[in-house]
Amino acid sequence: MTSTSSPHFFSFEFPISSSNPRLNHDKIFSSISFRNIHTPYKFISSHPKPRFYLSQSHRCHLSLNASSSIDPIEEDKTTTANSDVQVQSCTWNWWDYSIRYQVSGNTGPALVLIHGFGANSDHWRKNIPVLAKSHRVYAIDLIGYGYSDKPNPREFGDKSFYTFETWATQINEFCTDVIKDESFFICNSIGGLVGLQAAVMEPQICKGIVLLNISLRLLHIKKQPWFGRPFIRSFQNLLRNTSVGKFFFEAVATPQSVKNILCQCYHDTSQVTDELVEKILLPGLEPGAVDVFLEFICYSDGPLPEELLPQVKCPVLVGWGDKDPWEPIDLGRAYGDFDTVEDFVVLSDVGHCPQDEAPQLVNPLVELFVARHAPTKASASVV
Repeated sequence: MTSTSSPHFFSFEFPISSSNPRLNHDKIFSSISFRNIHTPYKFISSHPKPRFYLSQSHRCHLSLNASSSIDPIEEDKTTTANSDVQVQSCTWNWWDYSIRYQVSGNTGPALVLIHGFGANSDHWRKNIPVLAKSHRVYAIDLIGYGYSDKPNPREFGDKSFYTFETWATQINEFCTDVIKDESFFICNSIGGLVGLQAAVMEPQICKGIVLLNISLRLLHIKKQPWFGRPFIRSFQNLLRNTSVGKFFFEAVATPQSVKNILCQCYHDTSQVTDELVEKILLPGLEPGAVDVFLEFICYSDGPLPEELLPQVKCPVLVGWGDKDPWEPIDLGRAYGDFDTVEDFVVLSDVGHCPQDEAPQLVNPLVELFVARHAPTKASASVV
């Protein structure tokens, strides 16, 4: 791997595998070149691992240069017409529960898009049709969210149902039953914990993970002072077991409240449209949604990212919107130091949901990461 120290141009060389007919077969020695006309990229060469800074306020050109010609990958794919790409909404029966997922694309590596807390697969609507032009894309509603079933957590007694282990099992079995192939996990927020947990549990399934503003889990019980833990438990019981929790949910489950919350975590608030508010809010009004909401905000156990990252066997790329008020980048940078994390990419002037706020940065980032690690057709195997 080589690099230049100039902030205006730098490149990284690595072997990649590709089934693209425009590329030479099997492994070829290629380089990703980031060209900057208006200096949206900054490169810190003194760090032992590469750090990229990508700005959505400037036009970025990302090109994949190989020994044979290939069309450049440009950031404005999301602005082009995608009428030739169809996105289908489907259901999958899992453990006798109905799971909604969206699928698009019929060629290339498989991608599983995993949403964050309170969201659903529609949060990837700006990514699915773009990525589907060269990948098989699956965006899934985790059980309890979106238009997937929402079983009442009280049905499971003292055993917690809405955990990262449950969702990880859902993802792995989805790959086995529906995709029937190895997959890349593209994750946002708590979806990052789901992707990591899934990769730890079934490492043969996951080929690589992109983590976008993964949840730091700052409210995890391990991150609280010992003297505050009893009060946290008491407050959680108050929310879960009294009418206070439902009153709280009713207060936030309104169009204006959802818009206000999104405007907190989106740096570019112009991206908080009525369409986005509707996509987030309507599934949250489905029967059972309030119980899932309260169950998860009271879930302060389970794994932390720093516990899962050392266990992952596949490559990881971390992308972080530097204007995220919920998951501060100054704390997130530490994840770039794990051996499994190849790159830490700073998304300049972007908030907590980069895939929706700045798809013109995220989509090429995903394409390049997958191109680096995707197996050839000859070496791909069915799970």
